[in-house]
Amino acid sequence: MSGINVLKILNTEYLTHNVKRFVVEKPKDWSYTPGQATHLAVNLPGWEDQWRPFTFTSLNDWEYIEFIIKIYDAHDGVTKQLGKLNAGATILMKDVFGTITYRGPGIFLAGGAGITPFIAIFRALFFSGNMRNVGLIYSNHYHEDVILHQELSQMLGNAYANVFTKEGVVGFAEKRIDRKFLIETIRDFDSRFYVCGPTDFVTDITGYLTELGAKTSSIIV
Repeated sequence: MSGINVLKILNTEYLTHNVKRFVVEKPKDWSYTPGQATHLAVNLPGWEDQWRPFTFTSLNDWEYIEFIIKIYDAHDGVTKQLGKLNAGATILMKDVFGTITYRGPGIFLAGGAGITPFIAIFRALFFSGNMRNVGLIYSNHYHEDVILHQELSQMLGNAYANVFTKEGVVGFAEKRIDRKFLIETIRDFDSRFYVCGPTDFVTDITGYLTELGAKTSSIIV
């Protein structure tokens, strides 16, 4: 799996107003585990050496690779360029890395596009019938920001909770995931926690969890 792979994009679609799904060719002998990531670059002049990390959302035994990527159009960066690409174009990919891998049942806390490392983990657990004692608390600004809501609902059922920080939606909470929310929602902190999202989100959540008694060794970020 060494070197740089040139991958043809097979299909693209927008899942939300600013989150795009890419289905690309899978190189031979390429392998990864759910939660891991790779570096991608746009195969266009001036962009070939602009590598950025993105998580695999597909499973290793699938015939293709899937990425779900938040597009930042306001910034002239890699994701804006990715947003312009469609089926038939090519992207560059190298290496496999990542610290978020499944280490057993626990509670997953995601902020925005921080859900992406968890998608492959949930899919792997769901397809193998091992979703027991797994829960998700997913925070977004608005309901239209939620990625793969129907699939997450199907996989997690009642163990899936949405939190919206900038709007109230009937049946869902309008609040931030703060210390009080965690106490009311989780209660028992002798558990394993997986946390992914913006830097401030991860810092705040891990801080609250340790204050409430979670072991540092049981928090995977």
